[in-house]
Amino acid sequence: MELKVLKIDGTESGKTVVLDEKVFGIEPNTHAMYLDVVQYLANQRQGTAKTKDRSENAHSTKKLGRQKGGGGARHGSLKSNIFVGGGRVFGPVPREYNSKLNKKVKSLARCSALSTKAAENAITLVEPFTMEAPKTKQLLGILSALKAGSRKVLVVLPENSDNIFLSSRNLPEVKVITVDELNTYTIMNAHSMVLVDGVQDILASRVNR
Repeated sequence: MELKVLKIDGTESGKTVVLDEKVFGIEPNTHAMYLDVVQYLANQRQGTAKTKDRSENAHSTKKLGRQKGGGGARHGSLKSNIFVGGGRVFGPVPREYNSKLNKKVKSLARCSALSTKAAENAITLVEPFTMEAPKTKQLLGILSALKAGSRKVLVVLPENSDNIFLSSRNLPEVKVITVDELNTYTIMNAHSMVLVDGVQDILASRVNR
């Protein structure tokens, strides 16, 4: 697949890039993508939910009434879960939701996601650019000139650029990441992608090594 590299003003730079078929032209493996997305979302969970059971509740242990003859069930403590303010039975406790996934499966999932976006013509290549200062309006102008759309635009940089990142903080529909942070979830969660020229070579080198 060939893509023209655009300038930040939306005009053609005259350069054409052939995307690696092993990264952008494979048959998408939907199950691998599913496993990778599930793992990513699970790893985002904090797992800090906690409730107190009856042994941790601050209540008196005084027996509430006589054992027999009261006309009702016997009760030994206000800490019981049947009373308001009592402990909870089988409540959540801190735990880890992290899971593991083989590197080859993660690589297959990422390439499948990139191939899906390439098949949808949702990838735009732009020549490397910098910003002298954080300017949200300037970044919006660049994305508008590139016709990247207004719905969940993912901008992928070959290396970190603070000014470009800071320019996108107030834009809920724009996400700027480096190629090292690229994963299946962020790719599939985006409506369109803007790759800075050079990112495709980094991705290809990691698959082919």
